[in-house]
Amino acid sequence: MSRTRPPDQPLPVGFETVQRTGPRNGRAGEGYPPFNIERLLGQSADPTERLRITLAVAGFSEDELEITQQGRELLIRGRHADREETTFLFRGIAARRFQRLFLLDEGMDVERAHLRNGLLSIYLVRPEPVQGERKINISASV
Repeated sequence: MSRTRPPDQPLPVGFETVQRTGPRNGRAGEGYPPFNIERLLGQSADPTERLRITLAVAGFSEDELEITQQGRELLIRGRHADREETTFLFRGIAARRFQRLFLLDEGMDVERAHLRNGLLSIYLVRPEPVQGERKINISASV
């Protein structure tokens, strides 16, 4: 099976990136866990546009998930805590650890994240730059 990018390379995420590259021929969701990236339109009172990354993380608790942002890199990790040895008659739910890396557009930041019904939602925002006049102070050197 061919891939559009190596599995350890980050997936670019941003307002322009999503519009420019589109769904990437359905291949961006390869691997585990599957995810969606949605564009959320702002309200009239708050015109800021937001993105939401939603990962299907059934079986993981909040304590077993970690989200870190360093610069433009957004890293999501999941690792099951050590549990008592269980004897399965059938095992169909994945219990493996994962790591997903996203490369955010310049100026994007994580606004919040929540876990509900096995879906981890991460909300991203890029605040609008402040428009207007700004006075620049001039210092005198001696």
